This record gives sequence, structure tokens and C-alpha cells, in this order.
Amino acid sequence: MPSVVGLLEQRELVARRRVDELREEADRVQAQLAVAERDWKEWVIARSRVGEVLAPGGEAEEHDQAVRTAPAGGQREEASSVPGAAKPKSQVPVWREGLDSSVLSVDYQRILRVLEDRRRLHQGPLTCQEMAVLFGLDAVPAKVEALRSKAKRLVARGWLAERQPGRFTLAASAAGPGGGS
Repeated sequence: MPSVVGLLEQRELVARRRVDELREEADRVQAQLAVAERDWKEWVIARSRVGEVLAPGGEAEEHDQAVRTAPAGGQREEASSVPGAAKPKSQVPVWREGLDSSVLSVDYQRILRVLEDRRRLHQGPLTCQEMAVLFGLDAVPAKVEALRSKAKRLVARGWLAERQPGRFTLAASAAGPGGGS
């Protein structure tokens, strides 16, 4: 009959091997993460450089100043490197001719994109609850109200229209040729 100490040593050895395997796997994942982060930062820099090249006149200097004053420690992804692009939680500019939706944050762009698709397919306006479902969100009051707040802000700034209460569509001016639905 094997000794208790022998059985414990055997189980300890199995557990130690498992820990070693997991450490090797964690090291491999950490190495892959470092490569992916470096690749991502290179794309951020590339986009920044293209933004500098494409910026008309004085905007390039403003952009250079923004880059110099951006927070250190990898926080540059929050301060977008494309001039005129929105930062998270930024204000929604008033729509004007020639203003592209890329000046809006991702959440606002997503709302515009789904409404542009509906216009292109000749479908009617959407409610915020319908948008939540389309975005894969739970149609709970908190999510729906967050979308409603964003949609109302887009209406106030001329990007969207609310011809019927709670039903949103692209504003005729922002929809481009052919107008909104």
C-alpha cells in the first residue's frame, strides 16, 4: 500500500506541472498581447501621420500641438489622432454642409449608420427600443434611455429628425441627395 506522503508528493507533482503549463501559456499569451499592442500603436501612429498630411494649413499645427499636449502613458487612443474626429464623450457638433459623420463618436456614428441603412432600404424611422435590439443590447430602460439621449442630441444638432415622437430618421439635410425618409 502506498504511503500517504507518497500520494501527497504525487499530487503535488501533478499540481506543479499544471501550474508550469499554465505559466507557459500565460507567457505565450503575454507575448502575443505585446505584439498585438505594438501593431495597434503603429496603426494609431500611421493614422496620425496621415491626418497630419491631409490637414489643411493651420489644422496641422493645431494637430501637432494636440499631439504634444496629449496625456502620456498610452492615453493617446482617447485623444483621437485625426483632426476633427470626436473623442469619447465629446460634444456633438451642429450639422453643416460637408461635415462628415466621422466627427462624431462611435456611438453616434452607429446610430447614423443604422438610420442610413434604413433610408437606403426605403424603411421608416426607428424607435430607440428598436435601435437597442439592432445593436444587440438588452432593451432595458437604461440602455433605451441612453440611446434616446443620444438620438435627441443628434436631433437638436441637425443630424436626425423626429417627425413623430420617439421615432427617429436621418434629417433631410444630413441625408444628402434625396433627403431623409
